[in-house]
Amino acid sequence: MDGQAKREAAAAATNTMTGAQWLLRALEDAGVDTLFGYPGGAIMPVYDALVDSPLKHVLTRHEQGAALAADGYARASGKLGVCLATSGPGATNLLTGIANAAMDSVPLVAITGQVATPLMGTDAFQEVDVFGMSLPVVKHSWIVRDAADVYAVVREACHVAQSGRPGPVLVDLPKNVATATAQAQPWNAPAPLTASVDVDAVARARELMAQARRPVLYVGGGAVLANAEQAVRDFAKVTGMPAVSTLKGLGTLDPDDPHNLGMLGMHGLPAANYAVHDADLLVVVGARLDDRATGRLNSFAPQARVIHLDADPAEIGKLRHADAGLAGNLDGHLQALSQTLDIDAWRAHCAGLRKAFALRVDAPGEGIHAPRLLRELSHAAPEAVVACDVGQHQMWVAQHWRMTRGRAHLTSAGLGAMGYGLPAAVGAQVACPDTPVICVSGDGSIMMNVQELATLKRYHLPVKILLLDNGCLGMVRQWQELFNDERYSEVDLSDNPDFAVVARAFGIEAFGIDKRGQVPAAIERLLTTDGPVLCHVKIDPRANVWPLVPPGKSNAEMMEAAA
Repeated sequence: MDGQAKREAAAAATNTMTGAQWLLRALEDAGVDTLFGYPGGAIMPVYDALVDSPLKHVLTRHEQGAALAADGYARASGKLGVCLATSGPGATNLLTGIANAAMDSVPLVAITGQVATPLMGTDAFQEVDVFGMSLPVVKHSWIVRDAADVYAVVREACHVAQSGRPGPVLVDLPKNVATATAQAQPWNAPAPLTASVDVDAVARARELMAQARRPVLYVGGGAVLANAEQAVRDFAKVTGMPAVSTLKGLGTLDPDDPHNLGMLGMHGLPAANYAVHDADLLVVVGARLDDRATGRLNSFAPQARVIHLDADPAEIGKLRHADAGLAGNLDGHLQALSQTLDIDAWRAHCAGLRKAFALRVDAPGEGIHAPRLLRELSHAAPEAVVACDVGQHQMWVAQHWRMTRGRAHLTSAGLGAMGYGLPAAVGAQVACPDTPVICVSGDGSIMMNVQELATLKRYHLPVKILLLDNGCLGMVRQWQELFNDERYSEVDLSDNPDFAVVARAFGIEAFGIDKRGQVPAAIERLLTTDGPVLCHVKIDPRANVWPLVPPGKSNAEMMEAAA
């Protein structure tokens, strides 16, 4: 136990406080400084204790907004996200955000109020078993039944959320435990894990790399979570491997690296998908080989052996046999594997693919072409964090935004939760007050958590919102067009409100555009406006995302736009 831990334990042993006060003290001692939440009856003792706490609280306008804002805060900063809600509907409203953090391995602590322990199991007012409901989507859950245990449980929760493969945890706090007074049980911090390199696995992997003639570096979001971005870039530079990224891995690789082929998968770039299909070796770093990236798994990279590096040993070999598996310590393993490779012909081939299949943004007509707009906006704001919602615009951002660092790209990748973008932008702007934050949303997604416009206004958060409005649920409409014989079912959103008027009703500056010639001035206004601003962009409802790997097909069987 280090000196700080001893001082904390000594303080806990001598002070008498309420369970709610111990909860906030534990968060402080764990390095937390910001909470996102919404009060209610069962969590009220914690909110009462907040009055005397140095912790900053951001009041969102919906509990789902609180969970997703804490998620955006964690992704953008690399720190722990914390959200609070009351029992019953408050707790259940957190669950989508908790599941989102679980799917994308985001360190999150969710704290819920609960009815008093004598009432638990009686169907009391606003009682739900959030402990049981959360179990499939958390690393661990706790119900605290003694005020003396609150401090240690919350400290342990913060540790579990951030250790190993990060993820969400939940602490359920009954109201009578929050109000009871006690001296706290100390928390004994686990000994830090020693980073080690698997020498035998490294030797096997180095041999596979030396034998390979068509290797591809395959980078996932785990590299961002492990803060291994520089190690990945160094490895890519030394080896000169053609490289691809998953949706969550975007930004890890240098966007100016000529061997960076971009995103692979269902809406991946053709050069990336073709290179992976023809590869004889995949060096997979922090990726789980999920279905959106691989397409039909049994035809994915059919000639390739696999070297798999991941912080979580459970991912290695889960979906694809790993010829060499290296668990943990991405930095050390990447450094140990770095070597020059004799693959000049393969590099030249992949460079040719990159040139031949570069995505075009020169659509005809006077209307606004979303991919071109996004590309121009990303070049105008190179340091910005982009928080993206889910749908066609999400894929256009992934394809066309110039990603310079992994923590600058926030997206709901695994869960695909519409409504993610705006609250995630709130969290990112709180975490990075001096960094531009841009929310890219769609007319379907924005309505899921539109109430968080009030949060932007209340806290003067200068988030810039680019709202792409095609009057429909674009991605669902595209699939119905292509795979359901144009039998459109419940995708029409042509009765949308004027979103600029909606934003102004919240006290936020807003304007709209619908012509290509308006784009340069709109980008200038969006980026230079003092405070939050919304740009409402009308786009063609018939526009589709290309390329597209049809369901059940391999990534080499992409559909592309008709000439």
